[in-house]
Amino acid sequence: MFLIDPILNVCERLGRRLLMLFSIVGRLVMFAFHALRDVLVPPYYPKLIGQQFINIGYYSLTVVGLTALFSGMVLALQSYTGFARFNAESAIANVVVLSITRELAPVLAGLMVAGRIGASIAAEIGTMRVTEQIDAMTTLSVNPFQYLIAPRVLAGTLMLPVLVFIADIIGVFGGFIVGVYVLDFNPYTYIQQTWDFVQAMDVISGLVKAAVFGFIVTLMGCYCGYNSGRGAQGVGAATTNAVVSASILILIFNYILTQVFFS
Repeated sequence: MFLIDPILNVCERLGRRLLMLFSIVGRLVMFAFHALRDVLVPPYYPKLIGQQFINIGYYSLTVVGLTALFSGMVLALQSYTGFARFNAESAIANVVVLSITRELAPVLAGLMVAGRIGASIAAEIGTMRVTEQIDAMTTLSVNPFQYLIAPRVLAGTLMLPVLVFIADIIGVFGGFIVGVYVLDFNPYTYIQQTWDFVQAMDVISGLVKAAVFGFIVTLMGCYCGYNSGRGAQGVGAATTNAVVSASILILIFNYILTQVFFS
């Protein structure tokens, strides 16, 4: 009896957590389908969509660009340190362009945008939920999904690939700066090796990842904000949950997509 009761308590708590997890996943999937449907169904709000394009794309360019630049520089420097042990320094340009286009640019850009845009969306929509603005929209026969969710999801899905493409260029340029001006590589040889080694699939896979990550970031920001608890504490929790969950999902889907593209 003394052994059975603790085991039952543990099983009960575990079952309750699993049911809660399945419930959250189910609500998130339904939320995603609802958002995707309203992206395609009129009425559309081009002004709101344009504002989100600027907010997600233009205003995130600085942080994404700086992240890509220094990531490329550090990657070139660290690669040289490691490859020098095997007399393979000439492969640095290949490693930099491959790592940036396939992995670092989409993942780091996704994480940076999750911290900036995901938190912003969750806080904004969460505040609207707390102040009952979303309820007022429903009362006025305005679909909150079409007015709030769809423009953000659409803009995030389309703009993050643009940011990642720019990050690819900046990151490779950062590696070029270190390779040529710090490690004394021949600039023409470095550029030629980069151009000869990179393939279209390397860039395309990164852009596809970016579209998925942009969808994840905006979806989680909208979902956490839309289901925010009451008060300032609820909005703060929604913001934290949006960033953490989006970051974890980005890492999970990065592995899945890498397996799909390069297995």
